[in-house]
Amino acid sequence: MSTLQVRVARKVSEADGISSFELVAADGAQLPAFEAGAHIDVHLRDGLLRQYSLCNPPQERHRYLIAVLRDPSSRGGSTAMHDEIEAGHLITISAPKNHFPLEPAARSLLFAGGIGVTPILAMAEALAGAGADFEMHYSARTPERAAFLQRIAAAPYAACVHVHYDSGDAAQKLDCAAVLGAPRADTHIYVCGPGGYIDHVLGAAKALGWPAAQVHREYFSAAPVDEAGDTAFDVKLASSGQVFTIPPGRTVVEVLAEHGIDIPVSCEQGVCGTCLTRVTGGVPDHRDVYLTDEERAANDQFTPCCSRSKSAVLSLDL
Repeated sequence: MSTLQVRVARKVSEADGISSFELVAADGAQLPAFEAGAHIDVHLRDGLLRQYSLCNPPQERHRYLIAVLRDPSSRGGSTAMHDEIEAGHLITISAPKNHFPLEPAARSLLFAGGIGVTPILAMAEALAGAGADFEMHYSARTPERAAFLQRIAAAPYAACVHVHYDSGDAAQKLDCAAVLGAPRADTHIYVCGPGGYIDHVLGAAKALGWPAAQVHREYFSAAPVDEAGDTAFDVKLASSGQVFTIPPGRTVVEVLAEHGIDIPVSCEQGVCGTCLTRVTGGVPDHRDVYLTDEERAANDQFTPCCSRSKSAVLSLDL
């Protein structure tokens, strides 16, 4: 995987617990182009690798802008970004990757919850630049915890953005059903934020009859999974016929790595899709938030960083 060396040009406190990082190429060159919805992998200490969405206008090539929420349940990534990365530091990143692209549509509805504003903001920039019809609904707990409010207020598309606060009165809170309304064939929906927020928007869209193909989401982390009932299962490699046992408490990625079989990983939570592996036999126990319901039902691929098996043997195209 190709990597880039970038310098932190600026670090700015954007809201309570949220800092932005402006990244420029260490050699002063232009950065690879990206599209709205894209993210980069940021390499941190001790092998930590974390994904952060790009939130600057996609036409920019002189910088990348990311924003990071200090997560109290951080596994090290957000803490390292907040406490160890400062302006002037050199860091290693990947080229932009996009699992959350804008689809061609006459109209777009954008929903951002908390730090989920980052890819949604880039989408608003892209849509506004193209003269497209869109609405953006940004929900935060309080004004103090909402990032980029000044940037949004000064933007030419400010009238298209509606900000909602959980702490406010009923008029300030997001009425998801009212915003969505009846399904329209010319409209696509995009949502990013905490798991509960995404599930709320997706649930409202499904209840109103919006087709799944017109609803797009990106999770930042997976929901906790009850592992109390986990049992061992075998993984069989299609290329060699080798069989490895995956005990409770271990992942397929971990066990295979111990035997010299490396699967590329990044988030290790079933969020990014980096480790997606084709299944040639057996039934996966899907524990990711990357695959759609339809993709899960097909049972022909799974995320070995977190998912397990419902069958005694799971055959993989490895």
